[in-house]
Amino acid sequence: MVSKIKTHSWAKKRFKITKNWKIIHKKQWKNHLLMNKDKSHRTYKYNKVLDDVENKRIKALFPNN
Repeated sequence: MVSKIKTHSWAKKRFKITKNWKIIHKKQWKNHLLMNKDKSHRTYKYNKVLDDVENKRIKALFPNN
């Protein structure tokens, strides 16, 4: 019996793969204690698409996709 190739569970929680194989993740400074942060931190865009170098590295963590 061959063992299954598993996705890294920490990567599942942090990244999402779109239909076009772009990888999206949440930006920092958007989690909690938002009242104490200045307005620029509170208005950050929520998702960010990774560039090609990081994209290649993260895709290796998702063997089943």
